[in-house]
Amino acid sequence: MLPPALKRYAWLSIAAALATIVLKGVAWWLTGSVGLLSDALESFVNLAGAMMALAMLSLAALPADDNHAHGHGKAEYFSSAFEGFLILLAASGIAYAAIERLLAPQPLEAVGIGLAVSVAASVINLLTGRVLLNVGRKYKSITLEADAHHLLTDVWTSVGVIVGVGLVWATGWLWLDPVIALAVALNIVWTGWQLLQRSAAGLMDVSLPEEDVRAIEGILDRYRQDGLEFHALRTRQAGTRAFVSFHLLVPGAWTVQHGHDWSERIEADIRAAIEHAHITTHLEPKEDPVSLEDQHLDR
Repeated sequence: MLPPALKRYAWLSIAAALATIVLKGVAWWLTGSVGLLSDALESFVNLAGAMMALAMLSLAALPADDNHAHGHGKAEYFSSAFEGFLILLAASGIAYAAIERLLAPQPLEAVGIGLAVSVAASVINLLTGRVLLNVGRKYKSITLEADAHHLLTDVWTSVGVIVGVGLVWATGWLWLDPVIALAVALNIVWTGWQLLQRSAAGLMDVSLPEEDVRAIEGILDRYRQDGLEFHALRTRQAGTRAFVSFHLLVPGAWTVQHGHDWSERIEADIRAAIEHAHITTHLEPKEDPVSLEDQHLDR
């Protein structure tokens, strides 16, 4: 279950998106730059993504129920996939506007004040993106991480647009403005594609990150020195929740209580290493050949 406080960061993202839409819209209105228009359009994607993030974080925070025994954590992947899709749509719109302007160049106006307004919007995105990224990584929330990466990508996009529009202003090369907008479109396509890939991986029960799996293996190796054996280690990530399962092979002469005590110790060590981990162990006698026949998913 997600910490309820995470939802307030989605509200922060919504507020930042609304502020940057206004500022970047003003910058485009003052200058007429299609590059700044592309930057403003991406802020609408930020707003839609932030609203979707709020909805999915609210759903992911719900406790497990009869129909969702493993919780609602995977709802976060729908948010990141939706944001990735919106980014691709925004890139298409930006490219269309840029090609039109490339075919019919127009002079820019009031560039100085327009760029100053755009810089202010970029600072808002930078600060918000850093906050969301730190919180997302701390709580392993792909929704907040996706939103943060989108905002930080928007910052670099804005920097490129601002520099480009400044060059147009200084050189008079009107063709440079739509070319920059096309470069912006290509850049955010890459961001959208990465978000879609990561969302698909989560929905397909991708394993925990390699460093987490290594940490689990390290814990099991320590217990192997005590004569225990393990197999069928499986992990998966579902939003902020990690799921870990494995078979614990112990001497057959042990009592159930003794084997259970060791299992509890191992699970406690793994939970200390992997935050929000749900661990399932299966106890087996290591002398019985049948215990080795269930290592694979399909027995």
